[in-house]
Amino acid sequence: MQNRELTGLKNIGEKIAGRLQEIGVTCEEDLRHTGPVEAHRKIRQRYPDETLPLCYYLYSFEGALTDRHWDRIGEQRKNELRSQIG
Repeated sequence: MQNRELTGLKNIGEKIAGRLQEIGVTCEEDLRHTGPVEAHRKIRQRYPDETLPLCYYLYSFEGALTDRHWDRIGEQRKNELRSQIG
């Protein structure tokens, strides 16, 4: 498996890559190790007053790891992810 830079992954632009780097996620391998739910949780803790739709982080991270645009993630998987963020 290739260990791509964050901006080389689907759904990850400069702003999201910067947020990931702030929580110690610097590459694809780091994101896989952290997982979409924990990465989402850590960013939300760092920016508690920011209100963004789940697609902006949680679904984007899942899509980045599965090489899909975030809106192509099935509803069942979205439900699983949402249930884990608590």
